[in-house]
Amino acid sequence: MNLAINFKIILCSTVLLSTVAKAQSTLNLQAQNTPSSVQTLSLAKALNYALTNEPWLKVSSEMQAATVSKSIAAGSLHDPVLTVGLLNLPTNGYAFDQEGMTQVKVDLSQKFSRGDSRALQTKALTQLAQQYPWQRADRLAQVKAIITEAWLNAYRAQRSIDLIEQDKGLFTQLIEITEASYASTLGKTRQQDIIRAQLELTRLEDKLISLEQQFEGAKSRLAQWLPMQMLMQPLNSDFIKTTPLIDFPQLEFNQLIPLLMAHPAIVAIEKTVTAKQTEVTLAKQSYRPQVGVNVGYGYRDDTPVGEARADLLSVGLSIDLPLFTDNRQDQQVKAAIATAEATKTQKLVALQKLKGMYFKEYSQLARLKKRELLYKNTLLPQVAEQAQATLNAYTRDDGDFSEVMRARISELNAKIDALNITVDQQIITARLNYYASSLDTQVMAEQVGDTNEY
Repeated sequence: MNLAINFKIILCSTVLLSTVAKAQSTLNLQAQNTPSSVQTLSLAKALNYALTNEPWLKVSSEMQAATVSKSIAAGSLHDPVLTVGLLNLPTNGYAFDQEGMTQVKVDLSQKFSRGDSRALQTKALTQLAQQYPWQRADRLAQVKAIITEAWLNAYRAQRSIDLIEQDKGLFTQLIEITEASYASTLGKTRQQDIIRAQLELTRLEDKLISLEQQFEGAKSRLAQWLPMQMLMQPLNSDFIKTTPLIDFPQLEFNQLIPLLMAHPAIVAIEKTVTAKQTEVTLAKQSYRPQVGVNVGYGYRDDTPVGEARADLLSVGLSIDLPLFTDNRQDQQVKAAIATAEATKTQKLVALQKLKGMYFKEYSQLARLKKRELLYKNTLLPQVAEQAQATLNAYTRDDGDFSEVMRARISELNAKIDALNITVDQQIITARLNYYASSLDTQVMAEQVGDTNEY
C-alpha cells in the first residue's frame, strides 16, 4: 500500500510541476512569438474606428441638408405665370387691323399663399430638420453600446478558451496518471476512472469548439463596422486587468426622468412633435382664402385708314372661397392633429421603454456586484481548496479519482463564471451609459452643437 501511495505522490507531483512549467513556457513562447509591432484590437480602437466611419451619420447629415433646403423653398412665392395670346382674329381675312377687338394680349398672374402658410411651412420644416443632429447623437450612443458588447463577448470567449487551454494539460496529465496507475495494478484505480477522465477531456474539447463558435460570432457582429484587417488582429487580453469597472451611480426616479428627458432619442422625437404641432397650425390655414392677381396688356393695330386705336390694360383679382370644408379642410386638420398626438405618444412610449430598461439593467448590475464579491472572497478560494484537498486525498490512496476530476472541473467552471460576471458587468455598464448618453458631452457637442443654426 505504501508503494502505491508513493507511486501516486510521485506521479501527481510530476503532473503539477510539469503543468506549471508548461504554462510558464507557453506564456514565454507567446511573448517571444508576439513582436512589439503586432497590432492588437483593443476596445478603444474598435470604438474609435466605428464611431468615426459610421455611414449612417452621412445619410442623416444629407437628410438634414435636404430638409433645410425644402424649408427655404417652401418660403418662396409661387412662380408668376406669363400668358401671351392672339385674341379676336377675324377668320374672313385674318387681318390684324380689320377689327377693333383684335389684339395681342400679354397676361401676368401671381398667386399668393393662404394666410401665413408659407412662413408656417418654412417653420415646420426647419423644426423637423432639428431632429437629425439628435438622431445622430443617439446613433453614436447605440453604436458605442453595440460595439462594446460585441467586443466584450469576443473577449469573453477568447479568455474562456485560454482558461480551458491552461487546464487542459492538467487533465491530460491526470489521465496519464490514471492509466499508469491502472497498468501497474497499484492502488484502487479502476477502468471506469480512465473512461471518466477521457469523457471529461472530450467534454472540454466540445466546450472549446462551442467557445470558438461564440468567438467567431462576436467578431462577425463587429464586421458591420470594422474592416477585415482589424478583425484579423488578436484582442487585447489585458482588458479586464487594465480597465476598472465604472461605478455607475444609482439614480432615484426624480433624478432619472430629467436625465432620460435629455436623452438624444427623446429630444429627437420632441423636435418632431414641435414640427407636427406647427403643421396643425399650417393645416388650419386651408380655411383662409387664396388670393391671386393678374395684369393684362392688349396691343391693337391701327385701323385700315390709319386711325390709331388705344391699347387695352386689364387688372384682375381672384379669390377662392373655401366654403365646402367638410371633406377637405376639416379632414386635413383632423389628420394633422392625429399625427401630432401620435408623435407625442411615441415620445411617451420611448421614454417608458428607456426607464424600464434602465431599472432592469441597474438591478442586474447590483446582483452581479454581489456575485463578484461572493466569487472573489469565498467561492474561488473554496473550489481551489477543494481541488487541492481531493488531489491530496487521491495521492494518499484515500480518495476517488472521479472526485479529483469533478473538483478540477468545478474549479475551472468557477473561473469561467467569475470571468462571465466581470464581463457582464462591463456590458451592462455600457448599456447604462447609453441610457445616460445625454451626459456624453463630447458626442453631444459634436452632433447637436450646430442645432441652433437652423
